[in-house]
Amino acid sequence: MAQQHPPRFLNIVDDAKTRVRETTVHKVKARMDRGEKFVLVDVREESEFAKDHLPGAIHLGKGVIERDIEARVPDLNTEMVLYCGGGFRSALAADNLQKMGYKNVISMDGGIRGWREKGYPLTKG
Repeated sequence: MAQQHPPRFLNIVDDAKTRVRETTVHKVKARMDRGEKFVLVDVREESEFAKDHLPGAIHLGKGVIERDIEARVPDLNTEMVLYCGGGFRSALAADNLQKMGYKNVISMDGGIRGWREKGYPLTKG
């Protein structure tokens, strides 16, 4: 069950979502199954990532992604799919990456909770 988020937080998420492309958990899984190439970025906290994450994901937490993204993903045209717990932090991070000039950033709506609900595989640790 998703936690209740405060209204001002939801306001900035809703604002970011007006500018960010989103995809579904199912579409990301289908793309992975087809072997499509994109960078999968987990923007959750390091402790969340350490428990489990999507297979092949790299970790760039929301608190540091803007600082560290250029070293990890220098090409502004690289396709990236960002995810978090439910799709809110990833939308905020995607919005900022677009402001930095990244042209192919997508937020996975539903996040890892939606992934778990579908029973899709996770990598531990």
